[in-house]
Amino acid sequence: MNTILIIDDEEKLRTLLSRIISLEGFEVVQAGNAKLALKKLEQQEVDVVLCDVKLPDAHGVELSVQIKEKYPLTEVILLTAFGNIPDSVQAIKNGAFDYITKGDDNNRIIPLLYKAMEKVALSKRLAQLEKRLGNKYSFNSILGKSKAIKLAIDAAERVSVTDATVLLNGETGTGKEVFAQAIHNNSGRNKQPFIAVNCAAFSKELLENELFGHKAGAFTGAIKDTKGILEEANGGTVFLDEIGEMPIDLQAKLLRVLETGQFLKVGDSKPTNVNLRIIAATNRNLQDEIKQGHFREDLFYRISVFQIYLPPLRERISDIEELALHFVMRFADKLNKKKLQLSKEYLLALETHSWKGNIRELKNVIERSMILTNNHQLTPDSLPSDFQQGTADRNQFPAFDLASAEKIHIQKVLNYTKGNKTEAAKLLNIALTTLYRKIDEYQIS
Repeated sequence: MNTILIIDDEEKLRTLLSRIISLEGFEVVQAGNAKLALKKLEQQEVDVVLCDVKLPDAHGVELSVQIKEKYPLTEVILLTAFGNIPDSVQAIKNGAFDYITKGDDNNRIIPLLYKAMEKVALSKRLAQLEKRLGNKYSFNSILGKSKAIKLAIDAAERVSVTDATVLLNGETGTGKEVFAQAIHNNSGRNKQPFIAVNCAAFSKELLENELFGHKAGAFTGAIKDTKGILEEANGGTVFLDEIGEMPIDLQAKLLRVLETGQFLKVGDSKPTNVNLRIIAATNRNLQDEIKQGHFREDLFYRISVFQIYLPPLRERISDIEELALHFVMRFADKLNKKKLQLSKEYLLALETHSWKGNIRELKNVIERSMILTNNHQLTPDSLPSDFQQGTADRNQFPAFDLASAEKIHIQKVLNYTKGNKTEAAKLLNIALTTLYRKIDEYQIS
C-alpha cells in the first residue's frame, strides 16, 4: 500500500486530510513538526510527503531539501496558507513535486497525489534497473519477467556451470550475445577471455585467419606469426554468432577443434592446442541448412549439445515496458533528457508493434523517440515516422480470425492490469477459470 506522511502543526487539518486521503486507499501517517516527521521517515518507507511550509521547528522549503537528500525516491508536496511565488519557485528548484495553497487548491490534492505516486513508482523501477546495470553481464541484467524469457534464463543458468557446448537459437536482435556473455561470466572460465566473432561479417579467407591465425610467410604480407581468436581465448569462451553463415570447409576445421582441441594455423603444419568452450548462435534453421548441404550434420550435433531458444519480443509483450524504461534510463545522460515518462498511449503503441528487429529495434526506437520529443513525456507523436507508418499499415490489415483477435485483446487487458488476472477477468467480464484456460490455450506470457 502507498504511504503518505502529512506534516502540519494544525491537528484538525491533519485529521481532515488524513480521512480524505485514506478514503482513496492510501495509508496515512501524521506528524505535527519536522523532528517527529524525520523520525517517522526513519521508521517506515514513505512515498509522498504533504508538508506545511510554516512549521514550529522548521521551514517546509528547507525541510523538503533534507527529505529529498536522504530519501530521493520520496516526493514532497508543500502546503501553505498564503501563496508565495518566490517560495514556490525555490521549492521546485529544491526538488519538491509541487506547491499548493491551502483552501484554494483543495480540489487539486487527490489528483496531485496520484501523479506523485506515478512518479514514485517510475523512480523505484528505474532504481531497480540501475541496480541491475551495476552487474551488467550477469543473469540479473537480462530484463523481463515473462514466462518465455524466464525459461531461457533458467536453462542458461543451469548449463553455465557445466562446460557443455551451447547453441542459442533465436531471431536477430533477441539478445544472443548478452546470453552468451552471462553464461561465460557464470562459469568456471569467467576469469579467462570471452571473445565474440560474427561469422557473417567476414569473407571465408578473412574468417579463417581471424579464427585460426597464421604463420609468417603464409601469404603476402604475413610477416610474423599471428594468433587467431581461438588461441587468444585459450582457457575461456568463444562466441560464434551467426554460425550458420560459416563456410562449409571452415566448419570442418571447427569440428576438429571441438573433437580434439587442436587446429592448424594458416600456413602451419604443426597443430596448436587449445582448451575452449564454444557458444554458438544462429537465426537460421540449421536442420534445413543441413538438408540443403550448407551445414555439416556432425558439426551441428557437436555444437547443439545444449540448445536454448531465445523468444522474439512479440512472444514477451509483458516485458516491453521494463525494457523501454531501461533504454530511457540508458540514453538519459547521452541525450541530456532526464526524468522522461512513458504515456499509456506510447506504451500501447510499443506493445502492439510487430518488432521484426526485436530488442535491437526497440532500443533504436526509444533512442529516436527521445531525440524527437520536446517535453518530459514520450507520446505516440514522439515515435519515428517510419514506425508510425508501419503501425498504420498493420491497422489496415488486422487479424480477422476470432482466436487471434481474442488473444491480442486478452494480452492488452493483462498489460493494462499489470498482470493482475483477477482484475483482468472482471474487465473482460469472464470467470477467472475461463481466463486461466484462455491464457494456457493461447500461451500468453
